[in-house]
Formats: sequence, structure tokens, C-alpha cells
Amino acid sequence: MNDARAGAEVESDVPATYEEYAAQSTRSDPRFTDWLRERSEPTWTDATEHPFTRELGAGTLSEDAYAEYLVQDYAFVDDLVGTFGYAVGQAPDMASKRPLVEFLDTITDEENDYFERSFDALEVPESRRRDPKLAEPTAAFVDLLGRAAGEGGYAETLAVLVPAEWIYEEWATAVAAEYADANADPPSAGADLPFYYAEWIDLHATPGFREFVDWLRGELDAVGPELAPRRQARVERLFRRTVDLEVAFFDSVYGTDDHE
Repeated sequence: MNDARAGAEVESDVPATYEEYAAQSTRSDPRFTDWLRERSEPTWTDATEHPFTRELGAGTLSEDAYAEYLVQDYAFVDDLVGTFGYAVGQAPDMASKRPLVEFLDTITDEENDYFERSFDALEVPESRRRDPKLAEPTAAFVDLLGRAAGEGGYAETLAVLVPAEWIYEEWATAVAAEYADANADPPSAGADLPFYYAEWIDLHATPGFREFVDWLRGELDAVGPELAPRRQARVERLFRRTVDLEVAFFDSVYGTDDHE
């Protein structure tokens, strides 16, 4: 994990406040989440174009690296579910609660089934599935999820959930677009991949998931501009920290200490 990157303040040409960003934008309705994403560069691009995801999409990724990735990812699924649960409680109305509840159902059902089948195919022993030694980025992510949900409000929770899901939607959609038919159903159709690679791409590149990510962004777009400057700055720090940890997570399972 690159601690210098994770802890340092970024030097950016993007305005330090959303108010400035909106004032300078040529868009009629500049999105709060676009400001956050642009403030997180170049680490955002490091996350969405990481060699790990590119090799996964090409089917050239080491199965040992992928098994370790799944073990570490599964280790914080419970915490991710808990954070989405907090978001359900914090959401302002039933219209906002419903998509979060539906996504929770996907994580605890379809996605959990995927993990179990993939562990079996990759011959991951039960002990490693249930009680792994956490890599440093995994432990840091677990801590971040807890702090965002427990110490903040809806905006702070979204500041972690939005980039965590958006990064996956972006890399998976980009990978799927490289196949012969980018509009195929499932997105990985046409790629000769083991199911544990293909289905992971599909889970994050389907129209339903892309729509959910855009909806989730919309929730943060709605509340972010109304926050006091201090809370906006806290949301930005949480967003950037999430992006930092996504890169560190990919680095750690890919076998690099410092992504170049």
C-alpha cells in the first residue's frame, strides 16, 4: 500500500470547493460527484485502468492472484452490507431506501453465490475463505466503512459507497467494451473466460448495475451541494481515501507495492 499517496493532500487544478467548480463549469448542471472524481485524479485513473482489471478482462490474470483478491474482497462483504444498511437508515425517504434495499439483496444473494462457486472452482480452502489474514488495504477499508457510517451522516456514507461502486462499474464497462459486442447480454459474451472472471465483469457491467451506480451518484449529487463547507471537505476526503484504497487493494493482490 502506498501510504504517501493515501495520506497526502492532492495538488490539483480542479477547484478545491464545489462552489468554485460549479461557477467555472460550462455545464448547465455540474454534478457534485464529477467534482469529487476530478479531485481524486490521477488516482481515479489508476484504479479504473489498473493492470489487475485489464488482465482479468483478458483472461491472463494469475488465478492465484485472483483467488487472493476474492478472499480479501469477501472479507469485507459483511462490513459493506452493514454500511449499505446504515445508508438505508439514513436515506431521507422510501424512494431512496428502496434501491439500497434491492442492492443489498443482490449482494447477499447473487453475489454471495458467485463467491462460493468461485472459491470452489479455485480450490480455496474453507479456513481461508472464512478467516483470512487481512491485507493492509483490506483492514483499512473495513475501518473506513465503519467510520463513514458510524461517525457521519448520509453524505459521508455515500462518499465511500459511491466511489467503491462507481470504480467497479467504470472498469468493468471498459473491459466489456473491448469484446466483439459491447451491447451483448451478458456483457462478457464473446470472451473466452472462466466463469469466475466473466461473471465478475458481468455483475458490474450490466445495465442494471450501471443504472444503480448513476442513481447512487444522484443521491450524493442531491445532498452534496447543500452541505456546509466543512462537511463538503470531509466528504471529499472520504471519497479520495476510498479511491486511494481501491488502488492499494488492487496493488496488494496483484503483487505490487506501488502502482506505477
